[in-house]
Amino acid sequence: MNPWIATLAVLLGYVLGAISFTRIVGHYIAPGGDMGKADIPIRGSDKTFHLRSYGATSIRAKAGAKYGCLTSSLDMIKVTLPTLVFRLLYPEADYFLIAAAGGVAGHNFPIYYKLKGGRGFSPIYGGLLVIDWLAIPVTTLLGSMAGFWILRYAFVSYFGVTLLLIPWFWFRFPERAYFIYAVAVNVFFWIASIPELRMYLAYKRAGEFDKAGRFEGLDDEFTCGPLIQCARRLGLLKDKTKHV
Repeated sequence: MNPWIATLAVLLGYVLGAISFTRIVGHYIAPGGDMGKADIPIRGSDKTFHLRSYGATSIRAKAGAKYGCLTSSLDMIKVTLPTLVFRLLYPEADYFLIAAAGGVAGHNFPIYYKLKGGRGFSPIYGGLLVIDWLAIPVTTLLGSMAGFWILRYAFVSYFGVTLLLIPWFWFRFPERAYFIYAVAVNVFFWIASIPELRMYLAYKRAGEFDKAGRFEGLDDEFTCGPLIQCARRLGLLKDKTKHV
């Protein structure tokens, strides 16, 4: 592997990934507003989940599925493009994996905005469209099964999709680079998600769950984000979003 090309790949991925479409779209639909702050009421409770993330989930929570889908699509494309370029230019090398990981890092920790970004769900999907598109339906299905039918917690579905990439790439590809990529994006994802995890665990300890174990009111926001947002926008699912 050429270190100069590898450096170019990670820098290009990061620079494009750091473009905050949440801020760009948010400036268009609500000039002067802060789309990184969304307070989501929890149904059946007087509690509110404070989402502090510059990603498509925040846009959807505040402006609906239309703009959530748009933001998610743009966040995927900004990682898909550099990943695809390096895969086409250097099909025998792992530069495309480096570019994809750099895109997720840029999205989550953008240098343009004092490292305040999103959580990386859409950018991860964007990279997977080039790296291994089959990972998207497989991990989504398995994550949803684990979250809703086995452990019966919505957050398990949301976080499980990314986590399942590690065993998926371990068994699917003999090249160690794929496994390293999966671990890297998980690190970026989990570090960025610490605020939501802390709040979720706090509400869990306080007993803010129904008998089925689901966190009422947050299932729509945190279940397979990009897919649900776009499916609702296309009319495949009913949008129950209440603007806050």
